[in-house]
Amino acid sequence: MSKPKRFPPPGQLRRSQVITTFGPGAMVDLPDHSILVGGLDHQWTEGGREQIHERRLSQRISELLELGDREVPLYTPPVDNDDPQAGQTGITCFTFPTWFIAQHEQTYRDPQTGKEYRSRPLVHWNRLVRGKYLTDDREKKSVVPVRFVQACPNGHISDIDWYRFVHDGKAPQMGQLWIDEGGTGADLTEIFVRCEVTGARRSLGLAKAKESKVLGRCNGERPWLGNNAGEDCISQDDPSQREHNRLLVRSATHAYFAQVVKAISLPEVDQFVREAVDKQWEDELKYLDDIDELRKLRSKRKPKVEAALGELDDEAIWAEIGRRKEPEELQERKSIKQAEIETLMSDAHDGREDGEHKFLARKRELDGLPPTLRERIGRIVLVERLREVRVQIGFTRFDAPSVDIDDSLTLPVRPAALARELEWLPAVELLGEGVFIGFDPRAIGDWLSHDSVQTRGSQLRTGFDAWRKRRDLPDSIVFPGLPYVMLHTLSHLLITAVSLECGYSASAIGERIYAGSSGYGILLYTGTPGSEGTLGGLVEVGRRIEHHLATALEIGQLCSSDPICAAHHPANAHEERFLHGAACHGCVLISEPSCERRNDYLDRALVVPTLEGHGAEFFNGAVR
Repeated sequence: MSKPKRFPPPGQLRRSQVITTFGPGAMVDLPDHSILVGGLDHQWTEGGREQIHERRLSQRISELLELGDREVPLYTPPVDNDDPQAGQTGITCFTFPTWFIAQHEQTYRDPQTGKEYRSRPLVHWNRLVRGKYLTDDREKKSVVPVRFVQACPNGHISDIDWYRFVHDGKAPQMGQLWIDEGGTGADLTEIFVRCEVTGARRSLGLAKAKESKVLGRCNGERPWLGNNAGEDCISQDDPSQREHNRLLVRSATHAYFAQVVKAISLPEVDQFVREAVDKQWEDELKYLDDIDELRKLRSKRKPKVEAALGELDDEAIWAEIGRRKEPEELQERKSIKQAEIETLMSDAHDGREDGEHKFLARKRELDGLPPTLRERIGRIVLVERLREVRVQIGFTRFDAPSVDIDDSLTLPVRPAALARELEWLPAVELLGEGVFIGFDPRAIGDWLSHDSVQTRGSQLRTGFDAWRKRRDLPDSIVFPGLPYVMLHTLSHLLITAVSLECGYSASAIGERIYAGSSGYGILLYTGTPGSEGTLGGLVEVGRRIEHHLATALEIGQLCSSDPICAAHHPANAHEERFLHGAACHGCVLISEPSCERRNDYLDRALVVPTLEGHGAEFFNGAVR
């Protein structure tokens, strides 16, 4: 009996690309046509999938998606199998758009202006032979997907009704349509759609404005979820109306923004206490009423109790017992970043390998640091091994979401669904290394107390308020604070300095900024799908971090765009860089995938002296 034939896939993507750039609902260009990646419940094969476990991240996702206590399992996207005997694996995709431009060029002369245009037929999929050719007079003419579709801020997307567009919404006649292009075709005002039968002709420039309504109301189409998967499209400004369609170029950068949540998988600082209490909870510990009873129990030296609790402190054990006895709704749940920095600032896991979380870190002594750094830095940790988990929970178009892992800056952009019925989410596990720099809270507090720092902070908050007003955002969106902006800017400067010597490109280094009640710090780490990510470069950087910090601070003092960059005022309405102080592409802006804030909330003036001399810098002395 012959085995089923395996057909080569029309295209391949890396797993990490599937949850970032080319996830469900994204458009992908293939050699012959363009496709739309299918949703999670539409034939994503189970072959080659692996489940990923990360408890804290799963709980956070349930909160973001308002799923209550239900946790959605995390799975990696399917991978191709080289075994010819194995079943076919892959992701179902749909042809989109279904309108094509035939590679049959003619010249059209505008009767009013006399200008000549390059004109090509605009045809639907139904008229093509095998989806590849248009036949005319027994001659095959190749086709390419049309560049333009329509979408709305809710993520819905569909083909433009070209007949209605060219006839200005009137009852259309189904004649041959033509695309007339003048110049290079980059200016939409020089691109026209023309009907051969009626002679109607209309410019695409009418649809390029954000507030344009010429494409009509959105019908809520979700073709990545299959046929009949539409939903009601509700306007974000007026819930009684549907959103208007907007013109969207398939290859535009705002055509798809994946909503990705990520976390560094680290063992919690009280992990050993929890595991110890687990062993004797049902037998002994749940019946204790106070810490004195715990001490009496331990004084009896029962073998099972001693084996479970070992040398752990009585106060730490009783704190865990008391936490468990509280009603569930009163139990404090740590945020992901809070749990991360508590682990990084603790000695509990120093030099101890954690196989479950793939974590290994060692504390570095601070004796060799210059006085200026020793007064400000409280801890340096060389993270020899870590794991990062990234999960896609949705996507948007036109406006990028900003999901902060601690929910302090989540922008109100409603994500589009990845599936009709959400049963799992796509995730990837990335292994790497890193270096953590913890800062002394007293040094941060002293710096914040200076009048010059507060003055600069007022300027940054004025810019933030102008940005929030411009985007019509609610008051719940709050400024992240001056320590965050300072540490974020320092992180970008340090990434630039480190990448010159560590062997990693700047785009391969990620950041985590901690600026909350649990502490202040910067974690620079690598996490890439390939071999780059475990080369040991960042660990070596940590052993000479004072050298790299000095280089970073030197880079930050002068920008190639100064004095313009240093003099920029965040509230300047003409530049519309409301979330930047002294920051631009010439100094602190880096590759967006490396930045946790899409290159927002940056200001060199909070880190080092600049030409403007605000006096608000955190580092005001030599560090070499």
